[in-house]
Amino acid sequence: MQVRARTKHLPISPRKLRLVCDQVRGMDAIQARTVLEHMPQKGAGIIYKTLVSAMANAENNFELNPYDLYVAEIYADEGPRLKRFTAGARGRYKPRVKRTAHLTVILAERDEEEEDI
Repeated sequence: MQVRARTKHLPISPRKLRLVCDQVRGMDAIQARTVLEHMPQKGAGIIYKTLVSAMANAENNFELNPYDLYVAEIYADEGPRLKRFTAGARGRYKPRVKRTAHLTVILAERDEEEEDI
């Protein structure tokens, strides 16, 4: 059984989120939550909230034990870009692109066969 949680339109670039995603991919859900709690990056807090939401979905909607879950998939996709500008010298236009991201966390149950190996 796979459980999903998505967060959209995050005010951080997907590149910065992916650095944190790579750290927790494949970990047990409880262990990943602890690691994210102590990471200094801005993206760690965002991923922490989404991971906790996915764990709550698993527990409340599907009656799964959170200790049997692991991070099966986690990825950050690009969201819409906000195009802004800054005034430059001599009345020129300097474009600034504010990137947004969509984060997806998918948790799955560990099979008992996998634990024995």
